[in-house]
This record gives sequence, structure tokens and C-alpha cells, in this order.
Amino acid sequence: MRTFFGIFSGWLCLTVGISCSGAGSSGSSLPAYRDESRSLEERVEDALSRMTLDEKVAVLHAQSKFSSAGVPRLGIPELWCTDGPHGIRPEVLWDEWDQAGWTNDSCTAFPALTCLAATWNPAMSALYGKSIGEEARYREKDVLLGPGVNIYRTPLNGRNFEYMGEDPYLASRMVVPYVREVQKNGVAACVKHFALNNQETRRNDVNVEVDDRALHEIYLPAFEAAVREGGAWAVMGSYNKYKGQHCCHNRYLLNDILKGEWAFDGAVISDWGGVHDTRQAVENGLDLEFGTWTDGLRAGTRNAYDNYYLAQPYLDLLREGEADVQTLDDKVRRVLRLIFRTAMNTRKPFGSLNSPEHLAAARQIAGEGMVLLKNDGGTLPFDPSAMKRLLVVGENAVKMMTVGGGSSSLKVRHECTPLEGIRAAAEASGCGVVYERGYVGDPSGSYNGVTTGQDLSESRSAERLIADAVAAAKEADAVLFVGGLNKSDFQDCEGADRKEYGLPYAQDRVIEALAAANPRLAVVLVSGNAVAMPWLDRAPAVLEAWFSGSEAGNALADVVFGKVNPSGKLPFTFPVRLEDNAAHAVGEFPGGDTVRYREGLFVGYRWHEIREIAPLFAFGHGLSYTTFSISNLRLSADRMASDASLTVRVDVTNTGERAGAEVVQLYVGDDESFVQRPLKELKGFEKVSLQPGETRTVAFEITPAALSYYDDTKSAWRAEPGAFTIHVGAASDDIRQTGHFVLE
Repeated sequence: MRTFFGIFSGWLCLTVGISCSGAGSSGSSLPAYRDESRSLEERVEDALSRMTLDEKVAVLHAQSKFSSAGVPRLGIPELWCTDGPHGIRPEVLWDEWDQAGWTNDSCTAFPALTCLAATWNPAMSALYGKSIGEEARYREKDVLLGPGVNIYRTPLNGRNFEYMGEDPYLASRMVVPYVREVQKNGVAACVKHFALNNQETRRNDVNVEVDDRALHEIYLPAFEAAVREGGAWAVMGSYNKYKGQHCCHNRYLLNDILKGEWAFDGAVISDWGGVHDTRQAVENGLDLEFGTWTDGLRAGTRNAYDNYYLAQPYLDLLREGEADVQTLDDKVRRVLRLIFRTAMNTRKPFGSLNSPEHLAAARQIAGEGMVLLKNDGGTLPFDPSAMKRLLVVGENAVKMMTVGGGSSSLKVRHECTPLEGIRAAAEASGCGVVYERGYVGDPSGSYNGVTTGQDLSESRSAERLIADAVAAAKEADAVLFVGGLNKSDFQDCEGADRKEYGLPYAQDRVIEALAAANPRLAVVLVSGNAVAMPWLDRAPAVLEAWFSGSEAGNALADVVFGKVNPSGKLPFTFPVRLEDNAAHAVGEFPGGDTVRYREGLFVGYRWHEIREIAPLFAFGHGLSYTTFSISNLRLSADRMASDASLTVRVDVTNTGERAGAEVVQLYVGDDESFVQRPLKELKGFEKVSLQPGETRTVAFEITPAALSYYDDTKSAWRAEPGAFTIHVGAASDDIRQTGHFVLE
């Protein structure tokens, strides 16, 4: 909530036209920094010129758990941040993580970013950004702490569900619309966690060792796209170290790359508690410090904000002449830009909260992101009008998933569980729904003061639960098992990584027993991570439903009963075994003081392909209730000049009997490289909706930049002349068409 003084003083100066700044104003004239007809830089320079040294330092650090100070004397308002990126978190107390106890801060929960990435549809990303931006704006938030684009390196990372998968190109294309649409609401997107935050184990001190090619080709592109194409107004540093320096004050990442190469003009915000040294914070690119000493990780003191590294200690250095004013002014300019773009932007829209449109958006994104992994014999969709009894089994069918998981935990106004959505849709068609628990996972339902209100206590033994589920399965027309992971510690949760690749709570036993009892079984996985599936050959249908937010149950029912034809594609590879993943095969996880990314470029499908390791489910995989053909690939030329582009066209046809959507994926392989490169890399995709029998032509433009690798000997991108192969298909392991050309 804005402070009364900040609001009143700003209103008074703008309305009456008086000077709130003293020197530099001319009585009735509007100060330049308040004049929105002037350029942003003119306003920033004018405001900067009016600020005292104390005021400059004051805007560089927190004044509460989620706010930083403005300049009350000048009527420049404070900044308010909110955790994301899946919804607007409830209010907390000034100095505490504890809930403030408001009754009007419930939000719409949108699907996890893994689900968004699985849509492979930038239009869904735009809808997501627009909707969550409107909720942030309504709640008077200036900075949304998201989206996250750290690369999916290992299935054990507890925070993978908040990110956009393993491929830098896919994440780049999906993050840009999100950022743009959030910021149209006058709310800054703060892209996180920059960079190399690929594990939660020892996240506050582990030093990442990665070669320059992998850094630039795998781990940085999505951040660069968010900054250069999305125009992100803020970037959050990560907790971990790189080159021995914490990433919240890392000279190479922040000064050399972000602010140097990428010309980022926004503010670098620390993760909460991610700052460790005043001089490094001053010199190595940090602009706004949050969470220090009151970060919930260690004992601190209330109202400790003047002791932050960028507070009194920085002021002391400045007064003693040990820190230069030029660096200070650069930081203040960046914070002022952020304030003028958000809190002091009088032209931003009003926003909305929990609107029917937001619930519809959450449902649409969730349905489009669900991935049909397997569907033998057309097991799905179920036809409820042709069934008398459907059995739903599994704790995840009833457990609310919007609470928990760390900083993305939410307090929602509404959450439809899978059982509620399935029951409502089935019973509307005359099909009865029976529920059995099957297993007990985590019956609790609270996080950071928010409780679900659910009573998930259970008195039956594990054996009794399975026996009851099996008995019910034998009497049912079909069985829907809803399991997977949850947002408890050591699962999909911030602060800790998973302990095992397999499903927890002995779910494998339940699935195997159900498969033996009823051949018409569909397994639904609610998760943000890949899992092992030793029962896969016995389960005719498997659907990845992700953490789907407020409308999870309705969206699941839409897909299970065929109202929505699934079109999601995996944004990361499902390995058969954990040892098939590169980080566990040749790299390190979680490491000790240092974690070494020995796999280099070969993350996800790149590793599986170069080592010829068959995945459980490949990157880009996803089935439909209809079928598609991809044919007639043609290139605009068989030779490409180094300053030109080449067009690739293919025809995609719906060869089935249902309307549906296919994601046409284009990969490029360098056949004659002098350095080691992946066999192929994603360089284009397009989702195409088609009626039965309909054909459309999809066109992709290939530029030399798409053919380039990072030359670490010259610190530059380079496209080698020679032969390249175009691979077009429906998944990384389902290539339907190939073509060849030469780069001159």
C-alpha cells in the first residue's frame, strides 16, 4: 500500500502545480521530472539533479519486506514489489514474511510456467502476461518478480516448475510476450534469476563452473531476449556464485554482459538476501537491494534497513570519498526510470482482479499446455455419456496446489481441484464419479500463513488404500489416476531439490495395481518435473497436467473428456533413468562448494541425441486426439549468402477426424562444423490449428544468426560456411522432413 504522505504530496504537487522540491522550480511551473510530455531521460536527469546524497542512497535499498523508498520531499513515490510469476502473492507484514491478514488480497492462480512453455504458443504467453499484469496493476504493485527463465538442467531441481524448460530458443520466444504484456499495465517484469540458478541445494553459496560457449548458447539467450526484445524494466540477480562472485553483484554478468553488451537500461534487483558485500554491490552492477538481514533465512533485527549494504555503509563510503558519485548516479537513474515507468506513470490502465476473463485465461492456458504423453488404443478422451461409473484415484485429485512451493505460493479466491472438475463435467453427462485416495502424500495444506482449509487426514493403512482403490476399479468403466508431485519440501518447491527421480509416496504400486484391475486406465501427472515411469508399458494413457492454477480441475476435465483436444508439447526431456540426464552422467549435481557443468552445451535433447540415449519422452513430444502429416518441405534456395536469409516452407495437414493443433518444429544441424556442436538445435516453431482435412503452409525464416555458435576464442558469435541440414517434425525425435543448404 502506498504511504499516505507519498500519495498526498504527489497529488498536491501535480494538482496545484506548487514546487515540492525547492531549488530548480519556478513556483507555478511544473517541474520537468513531473512533466510526462518530456522524454523519460529528461525527467530522470531533472529528478536526479534535485536529490540530496541521502535521498539518492535511500532509493537503492528496501524500506520494508517488499517495498523501497521513493523521495517524499519531491513527491516521488515508493516502489512495491510482489512475488510471482504465477499470481500476485498475498500481503505480508512490513518487516515479516508473515501474512498481513488482509481479506481482499486473493488472486487468480495461473498455470506454472512449465505449463505455459508447454503450449509452445507465444499468443498464450501474451495472454498470460496481460492477465497477470492486470492483477498486479489492480493490487498497486510496481514490480512483478517474474518470469523465470533458468534452464532445466536436471529433473531434480526443485524450482524447475517456475521456469520455461531446457531449450534456450523456446524459452526466448515464450518470455518476450509475457514481459511485453505485463509492462503494458505499467508494471515492471523482473526477469529472474540471472543467472545459472539451476539448483536449490546450497543455492546461497555454490559456485557454478560452466564454459563460455554453454553460458552464451544455453543459459543466457532467454535473458537476452527478455531484455533486448521484451524490453524488461528489471532483472533479478540469482543467489549462487559464478566466477567466484555472487550473481547479485557479479561484474561479468551485470556490468559486462547485461549493462554492457545488452545495453540494459533498467534496474538490477537482488534476490531477497542475495547481497553479501557493500563494495561488490556498489561496483558490480546491483541497483536495488532487498531482503538483507530480514530475509527469513537467518536471525535479523526489525527495521534493519539502514544497515543494508547499499544503505548506511554505502553512504559512509561516499562521504569518505571511497566511492564515486558517478556510479551512485547511474544506480539512481536506473531506479528513477523504474519508478517513472511504474509507480509514477499516470497513464497506466486500472487493472482488474479475479475477473471472469482471468479465470478463462487460466483455463485456456492450462488446457493448451497439457501434454498427452501416451494414448494407446484411443483410451482418451473418455466419453462420460457412455459410462455409468468413473473412478478417480489419487491424492493430487483433491489436494489444492496453489499453496506451497516457495515464493510462488498463492492465496487464491478460487481453485477447482481435479476431482471437482471431473465430477462436474461427468455428472452433467449422467456418469457417476467415485473417488478413492489410493495413497497418502502430504496431508498438510499451509505455507507462509496461508491455509487451504482442507482436511486431508487419513486413517487407512497404505495396503487398505490400495485394496479399496482396486476394488473400486474393478467396478468402474474407466479409471483416472491423478498423482505426480506436489509443492512440499524436496518435491516441486523452492529451497530444496528432489531426492529421487521416481514418484514419491509409493505411487508406482498404486498405478500397477490399478492397471491390473482395469485395462481402461489413464494416468494424470500433476508436476513441474519429469518423473520415472516403471509402469509405462501397463498404463495405456498418460497425461502431463502440470500445476494448472485456479482452473486446474475444469481444464483437466476439458482435456480428459475431449472438449479440448490436447496440443501441448514437452518443454524438456523425460529421461528413462536419472543417469540418462547429462548433469548426472558427466556433470555434477548438486556439487559441493563448486558445481561443474561438465556436459557443457549438451543439455536435454542435445545430450540424448549425441550420446544416442533414447528418452522416455522426447523434448517437443506431445500427442493429439487427431493426427497430422507434415510434408512437402521446400527451401527458397540451396545456397545462402552470409548477409541474407533463407525461407523454409512445409505443409501440415490434419489427417484425422477432430479439429486440433500441431506444433511444427524446425531444427538446424551444422554438418561441417570445426567445433563440436549438437546434432541439431531448435530454431523455429509454429502452432497451427486445423479442421479435419485442412492443410496450411508454415514458413520459417533462417538467418545467419540462427546458424551461429559462440566462438569463445574471440568472444563473438560466428556462423561457419558449409553444409547445414534442416529437420522439420512434431518432436525432436519425430522428424518428418529434411532439407539441405550451404551457407556461403
